[in-house]
Amino acid sequence: MRKVMLILPAVLLSALAATGTAQAESAPSCPGTVQIGATAYIQKNGTTIASVKQFKGCGKNWAYTYVWDSHASKPGSFSSSAAMVISGKRDYGSNVNGTNKQDVWSKGTDSLTKCTRAYGEVWGDGNVYWAQTGERC
Repeated sequence: MRKVMLILPAVLLSALAATGTAQAESAPSCPGTVQIGATAYIQKNGTTIASVKQFKGCGKNWAYTYVWDSHASKPGSFSSSAAMVISGKRDYGSNVNGTNKQDVWSKGTDSLTKCTRAYGEVWGDGNVYWAQTGERC
């Protein structure tokens, strides 16, 4: 009985620690994507509200934005977007927006041979909050 009582709190703590972070596995049309580089975080008034990640797979680069539960569950609507930045310029052709969507994937770009970043935004209160990952060449 003691072992069960000790294990249960540990399981609950690990489940709580996992909430709110991106759990992306693969881009919509590409089952073999893998994250490249470090995750970036979008903040609003010092609080993290979303994660931005860059992936590669199927011969393309992909941006991914995940709005954390703590922000998405607040009253009101929000919008989010994901886009690639290629050679220092935002690729608007890769941009995908979502209204009240917690996870948004950009369109894949043929940019594996170029320097790229993933770019993500969240807005809805009159302000735009954004972040981008480190550059990968």
